[in-house]
Amino acid sequence: MSQQYSRRFILAGLMSGSAVLAQAGAPETSLFPPVKPKNFAKSVANPTERIVAGAGFSGDVGFVVADATTGEILESRNAGLAMPPASVAKAITALYALQALGLGYEFSTRLVATGPISNGILNGDLVLLGGGDPTLNTDALAVLAQGLKNAGVREVTGDFLVHSAVLPYVRSIDKEQPDHLGYNPAVSGLNLNFNRVHFEWKRANSGYSVAMDARSDKYRPEVHMAKMVVKKRATPIYTYADGKDSEQWTVASGALGDGGSRWLPVRKPELYAADVFSTMARSQGIKLGKERATATLPKGSVVAQVQSEKLQLIVRDMLKYSTNITAEVIGLSATRGRGISPRNLATSGAKMSSWAGPALGMNTAKFVDHSGLSGDSRVPASEMVSALVAAKPNGALHGLMKNIVLKSPDGKKLNNAPATVRAKTGTLNFVSALAGYITLPNGRVLAFAIFTADLKKRTQIGKSERERPAGGRAWAQNSRKMQQELLQGWARTYAS
Repeated sequence: MSQQYSRRFILAGLMSGSAVLAQAGAPETSLFPPVKPKNFAKSVANPTERIVAGAGFSGDVGFVVADATTGEILESRNAGLAMPPASVAKAITALYALQALGLGYEFSTRLVATGPISNGILNGDLVLLGGGDPTLNTDALAVLAQGLKNAGVREVTGDFLVHSAVLPYVRSIDKEQPDHLGYNPAVSGLNLNFNRVHFEWKRANSGYSVAMDARSDKYRPEVHMAKMVVKKRATPIYTYADGKDSEQWTVASGALGDGGSRWLPVRKPELYAADVFSTMARSQGIKLGKERATATLPKGSVVAQVQSEKLQLIVRDMLKYSTNITAEVIGLSATRGRGISPRNLATSGAKMSSWAGPALGMNTAKFVDHSGLSGDSRVPASEMVSALVAAKPNGALHGLMKNIVLKSPDGKKLNNAPATVRAKTGTLNFVSALAGYITLPNGRVLAFAIFTADLKKRTQIGKSERERPAGGRAWAQNSRKMQQELLQGWARTYAS
């Protein structure tokens, strides 16, 4: 592990957070006034070096901590080493989406009638029109079904169409992940329950009873398009196959125990949403036509619609819960909002990369998606801090980030914490990242990024082992322990 320490200043000044969020597109020219030099920071060689040397995990460590207002770099190590940002990439996606779409942007999901409604009968097709809402759930579909009833519809003579072409279809966020991981679903312009289906099992007299449903706060409708069969085997635990109009799962009986549940990813989101909406419509006494996907936007009149929360709140929850599909959808929507129709996640990630150069001072950063789930994205700690300084300590991003609890070595919350920290975490196998803001008792705010990775170990993991690779948990725990020690050390050092 290299041990390179340096002090320097961000000489390229950074845009204000209000400018980042207010403009409709990337700036035409760079707005980077030089930062005035100050006295060098306190020596980094003693406490920080001891923390890194004693961290007890393999791989590389890169970090930068800077004054969030002036951009003055206080300490750094391997600052220019490009490393996987993992879910820290979501912080950049948040800035990208908020700047393109606005804090108050809302996603709409509509029901469109292509013909007239007379005596309770819709003489035409009914279209479930996806608007890209990453938070659409079963409760919202129930509201749409009630709205359809309120519009006087009891029967549809034509087909029941589903349209999701507002965003490109992506079968899975990261194709290198195992099929059964719920955090790696499909992405499209029509997404339901984060494109996950709930699988539940219980031991029965002759084996197991299983259920697949689209549960939400109020409802648990059975899902017909996703089917599960229990197989008498030990491994593999899950198998998946695409059916023509269904998703076919099997699970090993040897892994089930007496009972349990988990969320599984959905690969056919249009079919999933149509399945669940049909159930909600039937509960309102509405008879629908045959389900059919369409890539052509049908013409007609809106008979019911639901709106998402404002983008600001969606981003807050994305940063808190690190929902991958939310990041991908708002990133794709931001690219589309800039007048570009992305073909896939890679082209949209490349657009975000090119935007982040002039907007955030991230001139070498490479994003291949918007969630950070792929390990192929690369960001140097110096450029992550540059972006945080550009966003400003009083900007929208700071307030939307998750509060990070400072803990003692035994894992307990510090009663007299030396600072408050709001940041974004990121974890992949043998990758751990943390970036955000440290607010000191005297009101000074620091921006920091800590990236750690053992890419050699990461590349040695087989696909079937990627949910829980050997040694991965202990490695991540040691990285997080080091992050805590660095944060607390910086807080105490720079509070004065």
